[in-house]
Amino acid sequence: MSYCPSIGLANREKYTRLQDSYILFLANMSLEQKLKQYIKVAYAFILRLRDVRFAGQVLFVIIVLLVSWSGVKAIDANFALQKQIATLQQENEVQQLENNNLALQNEYYTSDQYLELSARQNFGLGAPGETELVVPKSVALSYTVPEPKAASPKANVEPPAYQRNFQAWVDFFLNRRN
Repeated sequence: MSYCPSIGLANREKYTRLQDSYILFLANMSLEQKLKQYIKVAYAFILRLRDVRFAGQVLFVIIVLLVSWSGVKAIDANFALQKQIATLQQENEVQQLENNNLALQNEYYTSDQYLELSARQNFGLGAPGETELVVPKSVALSYTVPEPKAASPKANVEPPAYQRNFQAWVDFFLNRRN
């Protein structure tokens, strides 16, 4: 490290020279002095823009950054649209399956099997040649086994804090919304 007499560093502030630009390490200066030093550095950079080669390089870097940013935005928009298309396709498939299910139900309701079953259950009718037996409810229930009581569902136990935190980060990175 050396000292720069052209900047006039009265307090012996140190700087480093990095490709014709100065990075100042201003430790014990007031805000006004620091601002003046930064303005001098900025002015020196602007003066370097007079060189056509340097200005061309700066312009090239700016154009590359703008094209890259535009590409990133296009990729992001494409990803969002692909995600939306996939969601809509899944919803469409679900609706088609529901429609097929309803068509099969309608077909079953028009079949002879359903009509016979409905007549037996709702009207107590039977097929020709069948005899109907009426069994009292008390007799029918005496030969049954009582149903086991369903286990009570476990209370909604909240996971530990570290697990909730981990899940929150996973949801954040995978862009899930609760």
